[in-house]
Amino acid sequence: MINGVNNVTSSANIGKRLCTRSLLLILLGFFAPIALANEQADQSSEQPPVDEQPQQVKKDLKVTNSETQQALAREVAQGVLKESNPFDSSSAISWLERLARQTSLLNYEISFVLNIPGKDAQPFLWRHAKIDDNTKIEQLSLLNGPGFENIRVNDVVSVFQPGYPPYSMYGSAIDGPIPYALLHEPDQLQMSYQFLLVGRNRISGRSAQQIRITSIDKTRYGYHLWLDEETGMLLKLNMHGLDGKLLQQIQVTQLRIDDRVAEVFSQLQQDNLPRVINVVNPPQRKHEWTLAFLPVGMKPVKQDIHQLAITGQVAEYSLFSDGLVNVSVYIQAATGVFQDDVNLNNGANTVHSRTDGKVQVTVVGDIPLVTAQLMAKSIEVTN
Repeated sequence: MINGVNNVTSSANIGKRLCTRSLLLILLGFFAPIALANEQADQSSEQPPVDEQPQQVKKDLKVTNSETQQALAREVAQGVLKESNPFDSSSAISWLERLARQTSLLNYEISFVLNIPGKDAQPFLWRHAKIDDNTKIEQLSLLNGPGFENIRVNDVVSVFQPGYPPYSMYGSAIDGPIPYALLHEPDQLQMSYQFLLVGRNRISGRSAQQIRITSIDKTRYGYHLWLDEETGMLLKLNMHGLDGKLLQQIQVTQLRIDDRVAEVFSQLQQDNLPRVINVVNPPQRKHEWTLAFLPVGMKPVKQDIHQLAITGQVAEYSLFSDGLVNVSVYIQAATGVFQDDVNLNNGANTVHSRTDGKVQVTVVGDIPLVTAQLMAKSIEVTN
């Protein structure tokens, strides 16, 4: 993937129901990221079903370790670098804290595949390196299609995607398929989720510790993840619906922990990365409504006013998060187009929209439909 870094450098230089559903999707732009991913995927390649994917990994996972990185990994595993909170192999949260430390401190290159039932598999390459005491660089690339790539240098993330000019923004990590909180802030999830050590297993020939994550109030999807016993790194992550159905899977196919990963970034000229865009936040206005029902641990993190590009309508927007899942809620004046409830699912993604004839409430997020319905029905006017 040296080509990926080269690309960065060069880029920096140079009937009524149907109408109802279609309009809703256009207004919210809900499936735009999914559509983009599908366009980038190689349509000609055939992938095995998700539930067969683990069996298709015939060879053991190749893990390469340099001597210095092995020593650092052992220190982190033993809790030497965080003596106030040493690693406890009998604690699920301690395993996740170890994962967060390894993810932040080690130099690594990871290949993984994102599988969603009914869709083409999406292969990714993820690199992270500590260049010196003051510089950390992270890179995430989608390997199929014309290319989608994010590069983070310390607290600046540069985004490169086909059809759009590259740009940079401030951020402490790249937003990818693996949830941010699992990799960086697992402690924040304890208010919303329970963690359980399931036992040891083998993933691609590697000894792994399995951990089950469930929401305290059973209103969100569940997760199973497997962490490599030797390195503490993520090997596999499954997302399950309330009925136990597999919704999404991330499978690591190659893991390399090596100081030489930093050499890949030697071709990256930081001065040539796009400049940070100046984001002008819209004026804040306190909404005159609230949600009487929220999943345990989910809190409001943002609210503003969105003008929908297609219709020009103004919608009041609130973003809620539990650290692992984000949920968007839109409220706008009813247009008369929407008469019946609209319920749409695309894998883990859910859209629920309902109206009382006066206002239209729409909930969008990676949550079960029943949870989205409960949130929409709980709207209360505060003034």
